[in-house]
Amino acid sequence: RQKALTWKGAIRRGEDPRTPEQEERKRRAANTFGVLGERYLKSVVAKHRRAEQTSREFRNHLITRWDDKPVAAITKADVREMVASFTERGHERQAHNILGLARAFFNWCVEHDYIAISPCYLMRPKRLIGEKHSRDRVLEDRELVALWRATERMGYPFGPLYQLLLLTGTRKTEAAGACWSELDLDRGRWTIPPERFKSNATHRLPLSEDAVKVLTSLPRFEHGDYLFSTTYGRTAVMGFSKAKERLDRLMVEELGRRPEPWVVHDLRRTVRTRLSSLKVPDVVAEKIIGHDLKGIERVYNQHRYEDEMREALETWAALLSSIVNPPAKDDVAQLRPAEEAMV
Repeated sequence: RQKALTWKGAIRRGEDPRTPEQEERKRRAANTFGVLGERYLKSVVAKHRRAEQTSREFRNHLITRWDDKPVAAITKADVREMVASFTERGHERQAHNILGLARAFFNWCVEHDYIAISPCYLMRPKRLIGEKHSRDRVLEDRELVALWRATERMGYPFGPLYQLLLLTGTRKTEAAGACWSELDLDRGRWTIPPERFKSNATHRLPLSEDAVKVLTSLPRFEHGDYLFSTTYGRTAVMGFSKAKERLDRLMVEELGRRPEPWVVHDLRRTVRTRLSSLKVPDVVAEKIIGHDLKGIERVYNQHRYEDEMREALETWAALLSSIVNPPAKDDVAQLRPAEEAMV
């Protein structure tokens, strides 16, 4: 009845009574999560160092969930349901990460007056998800063998990509987004530019002979510069979740059992741990994985340690090769007992 009275008043004034509702629908359509989410990625996230990875996670886990839903209509219950979709599968760490992305976005919406209050307001990640524990997973020898054999079965692009991660200790995003222009294979050097490196610094990483061998086996495309690509080099490879699932299945076949859960970043920790086991000095091992010096030493010690890094990575590559490709029994010389040798 009230709506009818409102419409009659608008008609008497010579106005179209449908106009306010149409404008409201347009406003709500313009303020959907998908529309504002893309605006947020373009105006805020694009300026960040990890823009590509953050944008991919934001689209895959948030925009796909709330694409056409008005931002103002998203509630705390919706956020809790989103978090539960990860925790129920045992992905607490990812739940922390995606909740952090959602909180940052909704705070941006509040700042720009798209909503009055964030649906994440007063949410405590520790209470909702639990402690964000530091990971300590390191792959054992048998797992490294299974992993390497699985990567050989996977083929391009993910097989050699995982091998490069294991030989260099680089981050997944750094390897996945690598371009041929960053490589000098003749000198065995990979230069990762600041915009793709975590500390906004240029990272010059020596390459072992085994790493160069992996890189020279990759196809070269005429349409783009990316090393690992399913679009003929035009864009960097994507689809890590499915690739990791396939890698896990192949490792189960190689091991004959399911290994303890691990994530791709654990390869980086494995490399760092193995470097220590090889008695590589901490300063060199930290340089290899891209951690800079601390405190006053960072100011005064400008040595790049490239020769030391190269030696350490060659030593690690040799150890890895001995693990994943052990010598056949026929190639091992059998020593005779001392009495027999004297006869």
